[in-house]
Formats: sequence, C-alpha cells, structure tokens
Amino acid sequence: MRKTRLHFVLLTTFFFMVMYPRFSASQSTGDSESGLEGLKEQMELMRHRLDELEKTIDDVLWYNRVGDICYVDKVRLTGPPRWKEPNPTAEGAGNPVKFYAYIFLPKTLDRSKKYPLLVFPHGGVHGNFSTYYTHIVRELTGQGYVVIAPEYRGSTGYGKEMYELIDYGGLEIEDAYAARNYMIENYSFVDEDRIGILGWSHGGLISLMNIFNHPKDYAVAYAGVPVSDLISRMGYKTDSYRKLYSAKYHIGQTANENIQEYRRRSPVWNADKLETPLLIHTNTNDEDVNVLEVEHLIHALKAAGKEFEYEIFEDAPGGHSFNRLDILMAKKIRLKIYRFLARYLEPPHPITSIEELMQAGYR
Repeated sequence: MRKTRLHFVLLTTFFFMVMYPRFSASQSTGDSESGLEGLKEQMELMRHRLDELEKTIDDVLWYNRVGDICYVDKVRLTGPPRWKEPNPTAEGAGNPVKFYAYIFLPKTLDRSKKYPLLVFPHGGVHGNFSTYYTHIVRELTGQGYVVIAPEYRGSTGYGKEMYELIDYGGLEIEDAYAARNYMIENYSFVDEDRIGILGWSHGGLISLMNIFNHPKDYAVAYAGVPVSDLISRMGYKTDSYRKLYSAKYHIGQTANENIQEYRRRSPVWNADKLETPLLIHTNTNDEDVNVLEVEHLIHALKAAGKEFEYEIFEDAPGGHSFNRLDILMAKKIRLKIYRFLARYLEPPHPITSIEELMQAGYR
C-alpha cells in the first residue's frame, strides 16, 4: 500500500512538472492520440525508474536490519537464455539471462566447516526480495543456515527489460536452481547434501517446481500458500491480473487459448514428480491464493501416492500472509516450519522454542 501511494505521488508530480506541458502541446497540434501514447510510454518508464530507486533504498535497509547477525552480499549470476527471443538473429540473442541474488551468511560461520543452504525465492508476479522478509532471514541465519534469495527474471527494481523477461512457472524455476548451483560452486562451506528450498505464494510455486524438476538436488522443501493451479487461478482472478500472463512479452495467450501452456507451468499438474520431503501450508481465508488451489495440489499428490506433510489453517489471522507476520500465532507456525526443515538439514543452532525464535529474529 505504501509503495502504491509513493508511486502515485511521484508519478503525479512527474506528470504535471514534465509531461503535462508536452501532452498539452501535442493536443494543440491535433496530435492528441500520439501524444497520449507517448505519455503512456514515458509513465511506464518512470514507473520502472521508481522501482529501481525503491530497490536501491531497500538494499541499504538490508544492511541496517540484518547486518548485526549476518553478512549481506548481492551477486550477479546467469540463468538459461530467455524463453521468448524477440529477435533470434540480433546481437546477443541466445545469451544467458543475467540476474541478481542476495546472499546472507551467518556471522558465526566457520569457513572450515560445512553448513546447510536454503534457496529462498520471493513471491509476487512481479515482485522482489525486500526487507519484508527481515525477520524470517534473521530467524534462518540465526539457526546457521546460509541463504540465497534469487531475483529471478521478471523481478522488479531492475528496469523494464528485466521486468519483461518474466517467465512465470517457466525458466524462472531454473534461475532459482542456478542460484543453488552458484552457491555450491563458489562457497566451499556449503554442504551440497543439505540443501533445501522454501517460499511463499509465487515463491511456493517456484519451490515446488524446483523439487519436481530437480528431485535429487534438494533434501527438503517448504511451500507456503503456494500458487498451485494457474488454470483455476485464471478463472477466479480479475481481467487485469490475467493480462499479466497474456502480455505479448510473457505467455502471450490466455488460458482459454493455450490451456496446455498454463498446465505445464502449474505444480498440480506435475505432482507425480514429487520425491523430496515436503511441507505445505495453506489458509482458508487466503485472499490471494484461494485455498481451492492448494487443496487441488494436496489431492493430486495423494492421488499420485506421494508422501508429504501439510496443514490447512482455518481462518488464520492475516489471510495470505498468516505465517509471515510478527504476531504470536505466525511465530508458532514458523517454528513448525523450522522444525520440519531441521529434520533434513540439521542446522548447527536449530530453533526449538518461541523464546529462541524471538532471540534469533528480533532485537
């Protein structure tokens, strides 16, 4: 909400100070239609510039909010080439996609030893890994986990080109996997036999698709309120939401026009691939990922004879964010998540009580 208000104020100011005189001039020459299109283009570019500014500010906040307990770094790595190449013969066509990732290293880390790694993809159709996750990062690094959070293709804060590289349920999955592999290749203290992945919402989808696509390479996974079925999702979401997927630089078609493509990108239609220990959480009053999606996934996993753990929370406060909040109930649920992950990853300082969670995650 605060981000939306900030953007509105800045865009309005920009319009009246810079663009309105140009738009008025175009109208006076009888070229209002082209002037309006030019205005839309300028406003779009301005929105991306504001996202970049906000991202830069948030990067500084990361050091302020977790720097007392962990080292923060931001690295640039590569994933597969883009899914849709607008000009296959252009200079640079087919090159790997470059993206950033945050790395959080506990300050208690002994580089002569081995530590478990958690890959932590963010949520949002066009989102990013922001200080929204501060307390969770503190809780994870406080247990001794090394964390990498990939800003996979389509993330905001990196300009229009990165934004339009979005490949929801597609090669963004491989960006997260590339982040996993980057850590093994570059940090000798990462134990490749103790690697997990966790995420909420869209990040939950990425977590699920990673263990479906690379079942031997993760020891455990957690998916919170995960987007699970894009076909049903397109049915209950708004037209403006659906357009994020049917945009020409993205899938380019609606679910009605290409149902198989939406099916390919949905965890529920890949449930038969599960081999990794998995915990799923959902909430009946989720206002973003309707519980029906996650229930469909749970039923599909059961039908495929898969072993996994799940819990459906009944009208838990917070809706979609119910176990990412700072209220006591959310902390108790995160404690369940951490106990599940610890079974398979054996962090050096596992959290076993609310008191320990408070000590690790809160100043």
